[in-house]
Amino acid sequence: MAYRIPEGCIYCGNCAEECPNDAIYEGNEKYEIDPDKCTECVGFFSTPQCAATCSVEIPEPDPDHQETKEQLLAKFKKLHPGKEPKLF
Repeated sequence: MAYRIPEGCIYCGNCAEECPNDAIYEGNEKYEIDPDKCTECVGFFSTPQCAATCSVEIPEPDPDHQETKEQLLAKFKKLHPGKEPKLF
């Protein structure tokens, strides 16, 4: 499933810098994650980098966008045609 950034974001931008899909952008009061671009870093890393780099540890799975690993991998392939995914 895609990740989301709930209230509590300190607007530091660490998550956006680390997102390999450019799925994270500046919202009005916090960063936001585009669920159509979020692959939970499947294809790049073994864990979601937004959560790993967040200093207040708030990115979390978005229950409104549940996807299997296979669906996330298919999204990776659509976003990065011709790029070979790393499998963990």
